[in-house]
Amino acid sequence: MRLILLGPPGSGKGTQAQRLVHRHGIVQLSTGEMLRAAVAAGTPVGLQAKEIMANGGLVPDEVVVGIIADRIEEPDAKKGFILDGFPRTVPQAEALDELLRKKHLKLDAVVELRVNESALLARVEKRAEETRARGEEVRLDDTPEVLTKRLAQYRSLTEPLIHYYSERRKLLTVDGMMTIEHVTREINRILTALGALEPKDHEDHAPKVAKKVARTVKKTAKKTAKAAKKAAKPARKAAKAPSRAKAAKKAAKKAPKKAARAANARKGAKTAKKAAKKLTKKRAKR
Repeated sequence: MRLILLGPPGSGKGTQAQRLVHRHGIVQLSTGEMLRAAVAAGTPVGLQAKEIMANGGLVPDEVVVGIIADRIEEPDAKKGFILDGFPRTVPQAEALDELLRKKHLKLDAVVELRVNESALLARVEKRAEETRARGEEVRLDDTPEVLTKRLAQYRSLTEPLIHYYSERRKLLTVDGMMTIEHVTREINRILTALGALEPKDHEDHAPKVAKKVARTVKKTAKKTAKAAKKAAKPARKAAKAPSRAKAAKKAAKKAPKKAARAANARKGAKTAKKAAKKLTKKRAKR
């Protein structure tokens, strides 16, 4: 999974990037951190960047792209990455597209966190007031004045990327004014729909999957028990067969005696009947 998160300062890109990193095992690639790491490692591109920064210049796009090219070759980036702070302009986006094409990699999506700028400014003003109320010093980069400048810079330099990636059918827009949890769920939902994530990775599916598995296990166990009972029926019959055979043999053995007793009983009844008849005749003569 290879992603870019777009959005103005304060839209929550950093928070959502970290959630994706922890949830899906991908890495967050920050251009600032990558530049510092390349300089510290003394790579050819890092040494080039070091010289430019030492002279107070801005690192050109080709140098940044070179650093990204080296970084995405490292083992921890094989599963995927989120680019943080790059691209900021359309030329940078074009350079990134060319790099990915050369490496036969595909950018899965560009997720735009759309927010209300007025609400962002109100949020910063409130935070500044609360900081002052606690007797603490407000950070220079966390004031409405600084945010206003950064928002203007975003609109002029970075906002054109929305049109750039929309034309290439890579852009997906999420309402960044929702709660953090809702934004996370929506990002995971659209990435799953794109096929960038497996359904089982989607946190919202976990309870449903667990219930489905439980139902399947229960159903399978029921079927297995029924099959076992059916399979055991012939065995139970076979087990009863010797007892039945023994009973039949015993009955057959007793049959002649029973028949003899029955014959004797009939003979006795006949004799008794004759005796009763004679007695009746004698009484009649008297």
